[in-house]
Amino acid sequence: MLLSETAESIKNMEIRGAGRIARAAVEALADYARSLDVSDPAVFRQEMKKAAGILIETRPTAVSLPNAVRSVIRALDEFESVEAAKKAVLSRAAEFIQRSEHAVERIAEIGARHISDGDILLTHCNSEAALGCILEAHRQGKDIEVYATEVRPRGQGLITIRTLNEAGIPTNYIVDSAVRHFINEVDMVFVGADAIAVNGAVVNKIGTAQIALAAHEARTNFIVAAETYKFAPRTILGELIEIEERDPAEVLPREVAEELPYVRVRNPAFDVTPADYIDLIVTEQGAIPPELAFTVIRDYLGWTIEEWR
Repeated sequence: MLLSETAESIKNMEIRGAGRIARAAVEALADYARSLDVSDPAVFRQEMKKAAGILIETRPTAVSLPNAVRSVIRALDEFESVEAAKKAVLSRAAEFIQRSEHAVERIAEIGARHISDGDILLTHCNSEAALGCILEAHRQGKDIEVYATEVRPRGQGLITIRTLNEAGIPTNYIVDSAVRHFINEVDMVFVGADAIAVNGAVVNKIGTAQIALAAHEARTNFIVAAETYKFAPRTILGELIEIEERDPAEVLPREVAEELPYVRVRNPAFDVTPADYIDLIVTEQGAIPPELAFTVIRDYLGWTIEEWR
């Protein structure tokens, strides 16, 4: 797939999920590096950084995307020949993809430990990491049941229930607004993340914050499953994570909207769940309370305040 096609697929949500988006972007960068026919290292770096910028602009909220792209692009500054730089980019891309895939497996192993036999779980959206925890608990022979939300307006919950159904896990499919009605039947909530701030706040699919509030009120454990590359380094300096607002036509057909000139349709794709409503964040490096988010950024992503001065 061409870089432009990958960028369009990410933007249009044909490629979904922060982890899948990151891997697709890195694969696109690797393919682009292979196709570049230039002899000047400076031109090669310039073209690669331009390609990186195109990919990053597609989904402003998914921090995994710039983190993944940055991990590959950083290799460019270490070499003085195109051949060496290209080799480094391809190596770094392959390393990231392998690490990302293993991260989900490791998160599933750690997350499943927190699920007990007989638990009733609730999940929102279609998180590869969160689903991994649930599927692993089922593979271990634990008798579990799941509530899965519809996830308006794009209906990602349909993908989730198909996955759970194929695994043979009893599942209840509910509309998003029914969460509070059922929350007292739930033992634990598992969700993914598109970004995690330095203070432990989590940016995830719209509706997550309301679920966290309902869980907090019901004293139901709320667990986030996320790879370390979803932590947002620039929040160290107080920078806010941009919340993407998508096409209003996803919510209301254009022909209907045109009949309602005084109505403005708002369609934020994500919301922010405060750290106070989160009990645990499960990463491939281990499970941490949200208050320790800074240590992930410092120790595993290698970002420091000095880097942004």
